[in-house]
Amino acid sequence: VSTSHLQLAAFVLGTVGWILCTVSMGIVEWRVWHVDNTTVISSGIAWVGIWKVCFISYLHVSPGYREQFCHKFSGYDSFIPHEIYAAQGLLLIAMFMGLLGLAATIFALRNVYMGITHKTFIAPFFLVGGFFYIFAGLCVLIPVSWNFYSVTHNQSIAFPPSYYMPSSPAAQEAGAAIPVGIVAVILLLLSGTFSLSYRFPMTANTIMK
Repeated sequence: VSTSHLQLAAFVLGTVGWILCTVSMGIVEWRVWHVDNTTVISSGIAWVGIWKVCFISYLHVSPGYREQFCHKFSGYDSFIPHEIYAAQGLLLIAMFMGLLGLAATIFALRNVYMGITHKTFIAPFFLVGGFFYIFAGLCVLIPVSWNFYSVTHNQSIAFPPSYYMPSSPAAQEAGAAIPVGIVAVILLLLSGTFSLSYRFPMTANTIMK
């Protein structure tokens, strides 16, 4: 047990990182667009996520939303930029890989704290969990950095007329999903590093052999 403190911390950090990864997927504020024409976009601000685009409107309101119009992206929409497609796929992979990392770490910690000291049941699962954490962190890092690059370069999106969105904003900034994703990357990479640092303790019997 005394040799697995970092791995216990890895489990905690990995859990929080996995939760933040999942949260970032659901946040619509990936890219915040500022528009000049407020005829339809009443607040002058639109939120572009990886699954839908939303804005406050007093003319068009989507069912289930209060004074808000949202239009969900379809997998067949050709206008969606590559960075949004990448975010959709990579974040789903990251969520799945992070879950596998948590499962592997839980199994290894269970063996440690229940006194099962066979090396074959502990060290390999910490290593596998660490690789899953790191892979999940990289899967989050790519779409987060790619979308942040698009924001800083004020790149446009050719929305169809039914979205009531201009093709280019007057200005845009990173939304809340970007920093949430960055924190998730840091926590997942840290948890992966801690998991990979595990070394099975040398016992007296092992030394004699």
